[in-house]
Amino acid sequence: MRIARYTTGEDPVYGIVEGDPGEEVLHQVAGDPLYVEPVRTGQTHALVDVRLLAPVIPRSKVVGVGKNYADHVAEMGGGQAPTEPALFLKPNTSVVGPMDPVVLPWQSEEVHYEGELAVVIGRLCKDVPEDRVPEVVLGYTCANDVTARDLQRSDLQWARAKGFDTFCPLGPWLVTADELAVDDLALTTRLDGQVVQSGRTSQMIHDVVSVVSHVSEAFTLLPGDVILTGTPSGVGPLQDGQVVEVEVEGIGVLRNPVRDAGEGGAA
Repeated sequence: MRIARYTTGEDPVYGIVEGDPGEEVLHQVAGDPLYVEPVRTGQTHALVDVRLLAPVIPRSKVVGVGKNYADHVAEMGGGQAPTEPALFLKPNTSVVGPMDPVVLPWQSEEVHYEGELAVVIGRLCKDVPEDRVPEVVLGYTCANDVTARDLQRSDLQWARAKGFDTFCPLGPWLVTADELAVDDLALTTRLDGQVVQSGRTSQMIHDVVSVVSHVSEAFTLLPGDVILTGTPSGVGPLQDGQVVEVEVEGIGVLRNPVRDAGEGGAA
């Protein structure tokens, strides 16, 4: 099931997405699918008539995993791959949706895209053994772990480099875990239509199940929390006026324009 969060100009609502690419229809559902079983209201909208929003706004946190593809470790000069997932946090205020601009902060001169598969947690959980991870995952979406690379190098930790407003685009919708096996999906990032990243989730050093279990050992996870699973090689800079797309096989395409905030400017 594909679940989208969207607006027609009023309060955000959720809908089940059906139809082939270019012909999608949203079937509005009552309530929040994080907490209640989706029930159709009978109201429908063509996808072209709505504004898609981030499929989920994390209630507490976005947890990122660094250096989870060997080729990315190599391109970053990171030496040996980590023996266990390397974790960092992004604030929920960094989350934006499809077609929302990624705003380049004036504090950075080197902002990079990082296309990733994102996991959306569906229930309160802690210390989840690997064999029970499927019980706590609601579904998956596309993500762009935007990073101010120069600040990542200069700061003692990554909170600022990873956490600016608009640095965590998610979308275009969520695909429920019962309909998508994520152990070997194609992951592609395009910049102005040109492929800049091409990998597969099977190339992860730590797979999705082990990542979720490991994260849950450190943090209590709440419904709606998001885990970013790492990026393949090919990361690179974003510039004002460009469009970045992250596509994950079986999910869809997350597309965002890039905008310069200007010196001292605000998003």
